Amino acid sequence: MKEELQVLFEDNHIIVVVKPQNIPSQPDISGDEDMLTIIKKYLVEKYKKAGNAFVGLVHRLDRPTGGVMVFAKTSKAASRVCEAIRERDFEKSYLTVVSGKPKEEQGTLVHYLKKNTMTNTVHVVPSATEGAKRAELIYDTLETKGKYNLLRIRLITGRGHQIRVQLSAETMPICGDVRYGSKETCKLALWATELKFDHPITKKRMVFIAYPPEEFAPWNAFDIERHLMIK
Repeated sequence: MKEELQVLFEDNHIIVVVKPQNIPSQPDISGDEDMLTIIKKYLVEKYKKAGNAFVGLVHRLDRPTGGVMVFAKTSKAASRVCEAIRERDFEKSYLTVVSGKPKEEQGTLVHYLKKNTMTNTVHVVPSATEGAKRAELIYDTLETKGKYNLLRIRLITGRGHQIRVQLSAETMPICGDVRYGSKETCKLALWATELKFDHPITKKRMVFIAYPPEEFAPWNAFDIERHLMIK
């Protein structure tokens, strides 16, 4: 596992990794190996721990979404990162390629979402619907290639399938997202590219960036490096 796991940062309190696409963030009914289990195995092997290792799941990515994730290595760190997320001092940014053009180059999308647990799909519903949850994101159009657009997304709320459903509702489904209206057959073109948060112990501001698989379509049509370059 150590050779397969891409670790961006690790200390005594947190570990930041790149989640590959199509691996669950945590155990689910599929029984497939998940990131939480992979990291526990990595820590047990690396530090020759007797028994299990503590790993705290503080946020999630949808199974088909890849990109940067942080896990806690202590309960104290987990509590503080979760608090930062609740206080919205934990910034998550994504890149995505959509089929369709935004109505405006930059903007904020607000919808109310409800999950159908039978089909594991999420739908936009009226705000007064029982069980509906408010979803908000900010988008910025970075580059256009024909009918395809590269967007940067910053999440304000963190709902399951949120980016996928909100963009589909605006008639610009994510490439490869056949569940929510895409006609393309590529992998889901949604990647968690950046995390910004204060270290739970040192309080130092930390920034982590993970590039999407630039060699594959539709990513290879865009200048990803230019858009992710640290200023």
